[in-house]
Amino acid sequence: MAEIRKAEGIGDWFDQRLATKKLTKVLMTEYWIPKNINFLWAMGVVLVVLFTILIISGIFLLMYYKPDVKLAFDSVNYTIMQEVEYGWLWRHMHGVAASAIFLVIYIHMFTGIYYGSYKKGREMIWLTGMALFGMFSAEAFSGYMLPWGQMSYWAAQVITNLFGGIPVIGDALVIWIRGDFAVADPTLTRFFMLHVLLLPLVIIVLIVVHFYSLRIPHVNNQESEDIDFDKESDKYLAGNKKESKVVPFWPVFLSKDFFVSGAFLVFYFYLTFYHFDFAMDPINFEPANPMKTPAHIYPEWYFLWSYEVLRGFFFDVGPMAAMDIGLAAFGFANVIFMVFPFLDRDPNVAPAHRRPKFKIWFWLLLIDMIVLTVYGKLPPMGINTYIGFVAAVSFILLFVALPFITKCDAKHTGGVK
Repeated sequence: MAEIRKAEGIGDWFDQRLATKKLTKVLMTEYWIPKNINFLWAMGVVLVVLFTILIISGIFLLMYYKPDVKLAFDSVNYTIMQEVEYGWLWRHMHGVAASAIFLVIYIHMFTGIYYGSYKKGREMIWLTGMALFGMFSAEAFSGYMLPWGQMSYWAAQVITNLFGGIPVIGDALVIWIRGDFAVADPTLTRFFMLHVLLLPLVIIVLIVVHFYSLRIPHVNNQESEDIDFDKESDKYLAGNKKESKVVPFWPVFLSKDFFVSGAFLVFYFYLTFYHFDFAMDPINFEPANPMKTPAHIYPEWYFLWSYEVLRGFFFDVGPMAAMDIGLAAFGFANVIFMVFPFLDRDPNVAPAHRRPKFKIWFWLLLIDMIVLTVYGKLPPMGINTYIGFVAAVSFILLFVALPFITKCDAKHTGGVK
């Protein structure tokens, strides 16, 4: 009893100075979540778990990594993988988490598109989420450079060259990004700083902003139903839990999140111990060699769809024209999802299964992105070139058609006005 009273005293002490009880109510016990949701709504917490794994494993790797072109490759493939006890485990955890986090991001993103979670006051949720996607992409690319293998070097060469297509300032921008006229030691040092310091800080800030933006309009649900949260929360607090359409974030909703996260971690550690090689390109186990270009250069799987949009337009066109068209298409592919809420002209909030034309559009987009991902890994030869071109054009046309499709669907949805 004395210990309980002591604990209560400590709790009151903090509450008087930090309003911890009120904060707990606002953020947890009286932050209301719709009942009508499924496991896909747990992807946000899964992302936080994976990001935490990336930070922890990254700290251990940072203890032994050398950001120098003469030492980087050996520090990863010899020191960490062979000399440091369980160094291989931390590297595998880091590499697999980097891939797994993009798998979850894509699931999270397409869930939001399917259920219309970017509409009716939720635009900031979508915009901050896409900003996070951009930052995670930059974080992944900067990390891919650090082992300083063949694919690291040549991927950096290709990606930094893309900035040369920007009118007027392109050539100067490429030199500024690299810190040299070619990809070299200053480039590695700069991307090392981005990967371990600047980008993680930006991601942490964006995660806080993303969760804050989610707090205001509340979470969407499977039927996109407009819930009176004040009324339904009063029912719950009055004891009518079965009749209420909402549950508190803690402990009810978060306990389900923990279950989904636990199930996902089983899958994650299975990959870490038995199939870690899918996240590590064999070519990258060769030291970087500026004098030896790999036969086929490609990025990690989570960038393949946008890479194929770029490459798809290098097709029966003059070299300079192909470069200009390809860069424009690549820029389009990387910006278009950011403006997605403003392309959807249907004022109603409804899931895709209640929007006949949008439902077809959604599945065509998903299939097209899978095709782009598959063919982005294959050499651009023969039939692969034609399929890549058709898939890239289809991707652009789908977004051009989106405003017209959603406007036609508006009369059929019957969603919330």
